[in-house]
Amino acid sequence: MSNGGAEALLSWGVPRTVEQNQWATHIPLPHLVFLRDLARSHRIGPYFFVHAGIRPGVALDKQKQADLLWIREPFLSSRKDHGAVVVHGHTPVREPVARPNRVCVDTGAVMGGKLTCAVLDGSQIGFIQA
Repeated sequence: MSNGGAEALLSWGVPRTVEQNQWATHIPLPHLVFLRDLARSHRIGPYFFVHAGIRPGVALDKQKQADLLWIREPFLSSRKDHGAVVVHGHTPVREPVARPNRVCVDTGAVMGGKLTCAVLDGSQIGFIQA
């Protein structure tokens, strides 16, 4: 709830007084289906897209959902080749990060920082900020 959950529920018109086991009854079915079926990762070419990161040393197709959504260390400090360039957010930074094994585009827009978009063209990486 502290990571935007309360605001998300309010955006669907779910009052804070509604019990957790009743939240889904207030959310439109197409939204629930979308969230349920949302992929936790996506690979295209040399890039592997996730929310938070990966567990270094674990094959990309064997990653645990909890790590894809919540990991910070040892992922952020890893210099290992992960088999793809991992594109992630979850850990806000002042400026986008482009390393040989990962790209971080979370520049803290939710906290008043810039909104950052990664432009990935083959092995070329650029950023657009607003």
